[in-house]
Amino acid sequence: MTKLKIKEAVIVEGKYDKIKLSSLIDGLIIETHGFQIFRDKKQLSFLRKMADTRGLLVLTDSDGAGFQIRHYLTGAIDPSKIKHAYIPDILGKERRKEKPSSEGKLGVEGLPVEILREAILRAGVSCGEEPRASSAVHPITKLDLFEAGLTGRDDSAAKRRRFLTAVGLPEHLSVNSMIPVLNSMMTYEEFMDRSKGL
Repeated sequence: MTKLKIKEAVIVEGKYDKIKLSSLIDGLIIETHGFQIFRDKKQLSFLRKMADTRGLLVLTDSDGAGFQIRHYLTGAIDPSKIKHAYIPDILGKERRKEKPSSEGKLGVEGLPVEILREAILRAGVSCGEEPRASSAVHPITKLDLFEAGLTGRDDSAAKRRRFLTAVGLPEHLSVNSMIPVLNSMMTYEEFMDRSKGL
């Protein structure tokens, strides 16, 4: 498999994530060292510089901790300079660990390279491959999510979880985060087709 040559600096949680992605990515991969990013002002300053010069791609685990790190970075760095790659919720345990994580989900290091590649490409990174693009005629909006029953109704949370699982996205993804992600990975028509019958 050919490595993806990525312009953006790829941000991951730890060294095992970095090792895994090194087999897939030809580019700069930076670790946050987990929650250490919350206290490391020098590293945050460095990430801001990287965002200014080349942009960032955040690729954290799909568990609560991964989303905390993702939200922290989005609040501390200009969000227009950050792209997000989301991995699906897949239950399991990394080989090097004795037991699964607290949420029982595989992290970046435990996923097959093909799944990581798909997540990176649908984030719309600059890598020489054609980014996924939705229909410019009708981008997916919050109203579309509402009309599909994925928000604003009593059973919306359950429907949204089923939909996110069906399209390979993590259950923790917020409604506001869903819109740009969906627009980068499918057309309006594909969205309407996938959201039927949930």
